[in-house]
Amino acid sequence: MTISPGSLVRARNREWVVLPESQDDLLVLRPLGGTDDEVTGILTSLEKVEPAQFDLPTADPRKTGDNTSCRLLRDATRLSVRAGAGPFRSFARIAVEPRPYQLVPLIMALRLDPVRLLIADDVGIGKTVEAALIARELLDRGEVKRLAVLCPPPLAEQWRDELRDKFHIQAEVVLPGTAARLERECLLGQSLFEVHPFTVVSLDFIKSDRRRAEFLRTCPEFVIVDEAHTCAFGGQTRGSRHQRYQLVADLSRDPTRHMVLVTATPHSGNENAFRSLLSLLDPEFADLPVDLSGPERQKLRSRLAAHLAQRRRIDIQHYMEANTPFPTRVEAEVSYKLTPEYKQFFDRALRYARETVMDRSGSQYRRRVRWWSALALLRALASSPAAAAATLRNRAAAADAQSAQEADELGRRSVLDLLDEESSEGMDVVPGSNIGDSTDGEDEAGQSLQRRLLDMARLASALDPSKDSKLQTAIKLIRGLIDDGCQPIVFCRFIQTAEYVAAALRKALPAAVEVSAVTGTLPPDEREQRVQALAQHDRRVLVATDCLSEGINLQDHFDAVFHYDLSWNPTRHEQREGRVDRYGQPSKQVRMLTFYGLDNQIDGIVLDALIRKHKAIRNDLGISVPVPVDADQVVEAIFEGLLLREQNSRVNEQQMLLFEDFFTLKKETLYADGEAALDREKRSRTLFAQESIKVDEVARELRAAQQAVGSGVDVAAFMRDALQAHGATVSVNGTMHVDLAHTPRALRESLGNVEHFTARFELPVRAHEIYLNRTHPLVEGLATYLIDTAIDPLGDGVARRCGAIRTSQVSRRTTLLLMRFRYHIVTAVEARPGASMQLPMPLLAEECYAPAFLGAPQSAQWLDDVEAEKLLALRPEG
Repeated sequence: MTISPGSLVRARNREWVVLPESQDDLLVLRPLGGTDDEVTGILTSLEKVEPAQFDLPTADPRKTGDNTSCRLLRDATRLSVRAGAGPFRSFARIAVEPRPYQLVPLIMALRLDPVRLLIADDVGIGKTVEAALIARELLDRGEVKRLAVLCPPPLAEQWRDELRDKFHIQAEVVLPGTAARLERECLLGQSLFEVHPFTVVSLDFIKSDRRRAEFLRTCPEFVIVDEAHTCAFGGQTRGSRHQRYQLVADLSRDPTRHMVLVTATPHSGNENAFRSLLSLLDPEFADLPVDLSGPERQKLRSRLAAHLAQRRRIDIQHYMEANTPFPTRVEAEVSYKLTPEYKQFFDRALRYARETVMDRSGSQYRRRVRWWSALALLRALASSPAAAAATLRNRAAAADAQSAQEADELGRRSVLDLLDEESSEGMDVVPGSNIGDSTDGEDEAGQSLQRRLLDMARLASALDPSKDSKLQTAIKLIRGLIDDGCQPIVFCRFIQTAEYVAAALRKALPAAVEVSAVTGTLPPDEREQRVQALAQHDRRVLVATDCLSEGINLQDHFDAVFHYDLSWNPTRHEQREGRVDRYGQPSKQVRMLTFYGLDNQIDGIVLDALIRKHKAIRNDLGISVPVPVDADQVVEAIFEGLLLREQNSRVNEQQMLLFEDFFTLKKETLYADGEAALDREKRSRTLFAQESIKVDEVARELRAAQQAVGSGVDVAAFMRDALQAHGATVSVNGTMHVDLAHTPRALRESLGNVEHFTARFELPVRAHEIYLNRTHPLVEGLATYLIDTAIDPLGDGVARRCGAIRTSQVSRRTTLLLMRFRYHIVTAVEARPGASMQLPMPLLAEECYAPAFLGAPQSAQWLDDVEAEKLLALRPEG
């Protein structure tokens, strides 16, 4: 028996829709009104399958409904559509309602073949949703069958969850700890990327020479690269960044591959690195002029703008008159002063650092090692006694170098907060401060130095935490945040500091406040598990290092950031705050506390020269501007001025900061670079404001998609009316509270035997609330129940196939029909990438349509769609 896809059949005493995957005597079926989870295969040689027939809607007064019962059937039918006919086929399958501004990258992508798009929207706008929406749309259109997301290791689990929970894409995570298991599931000669069509892959795992060749051979036809700025390559070094760039560049050479690059910081200030990123979209973009302004470069701007989505919060907050709620950021700077004991130790360590740096003996290599050792000690001193003690006991990373240049490279990587290195992995390990290597430790001077370092380490370990004014002041401030109802994240620079602070908070805070520390000692999946476990407590504090500062979404559980340690890179500082200050934050207000020492020269320099200026630029432009490419060298030079300046014992604290002839010059250089970066970003965002995508075009496409599958407002009204019609107690006050105790048992079974719940129909939601969208099991279950009971000739459901009302809003008899169309679409796809042979690929699309006409059917006067839709809102008047 041959039955075409989209047909209705009857088997096993129920009605089914035939899906395109059916073959000969094997029918792949989905229950009418059912979900993809209920898809079943039936062999017609073993089971009876026959065409489904329905009686016409009855005019029996006992079976006739009104406007409410008919509208419920219409809404249930629309909400049960899973393969929408358009304009966006993906809208029927996603578990989130995209904001109007999030459709812009999707519309841009659908105009490109292949899709090559750089999504560079501001932090917290929802770039993950924008990229995944493009993937879901291409999958549902049949243009791609496989997907790979390349991302830093800590973000892999988050990407998997987002794809699964919001887009119904079941992806496997490919990390060093999971790859072996996935490969064991493959046959001999198979790649895991051939067996598993959807994967989330660690960039740093797959970039290695051993893995890259296999991935290039079997890579899916659609790739998303998250934190794409880590793949930009300015040509300075040949390390991990170059490997990442080489991998993504090799992927981009396939002219048929679709690629979406995602980053909030596309431009680090290095023009060569930025051009390398653009070249992944189109090789010719590598040669774009730096200045794209002027009418003579209009074509170049237009061409690049077709591939670049770059918007600030202010650009999208009221886009298309749809308010997107972002929290209000409340910022404050809070200071502390060192106690005499700590001040004495600080000064002793600073004297040692100065002596070390001013020692001009030895080779340039040895002098650079000593310089980085001293700076490492300063960094740890500004953090905590625990970090200082660990640093004093450890060897300097720079001591492993073989030359002065390599010493500088290793030193910068271990001491400074470089964003153009390995995301945030390994950033929280304390750098060493022993200036000697294995060949230096035998002479008398080396032994004396070793004793001096160990002596200072013992002093640091012996410092009493109760007299650590930084720690004690922080405890009071964090307690105040908790008393105000906040759930704070405390960011520390080093693992030892995070553990030191967490231990102190556990002792000082009430027992009802749960404190947990997450550092780089934990693998990424355990970090997520620890955060989720902490979120189960009503009052909580998360102490974290910068392993959680980039890309991780923490807004569901936390609403305040406390910078226990200042970051030496203002972009990293901003990334920390972006974990909670983003779309989807349930709190209307987020708190940001920047904590610094009044008599701590290190904090004073970082705060004044970097962070305050960075915040001023953000307030001016509305986004974070990456610090200039040579900002790290400027920071290094500023501290060099501090260390090389002779200290007179009579110089007071104020004078210690007054090396103005040096510091002012360096600060002005940094400010000038910051202003240049600001001007560059202003020009860029003026040139690439996405004006090619008109607001009315987005509005038109959005209305059509919502009419086809139902919008979030439809879901809210549907749930309220349908549940109340079945006897549920429903109260609505911003959120919907539902008690199902008095509803039919069959309905409760369709809803998963839920007795009561609290729901909201748009983000953000709080911990005890359910976000209900059209694909949520509660919505799916209720829609299926309504359709089943309406079709059942023996049933007495509240949704009816026929109804009538009297109203003065129409002057003639008006008939409204409910029609459900199914389209069998056959598209041609390549047998394999680059092959000339094409194979037919069947697709099934559905659409719910409600036309209306005036008068008798024989002389029908049809209404337009807008007028027909209005009829559904009319109320009976008699």
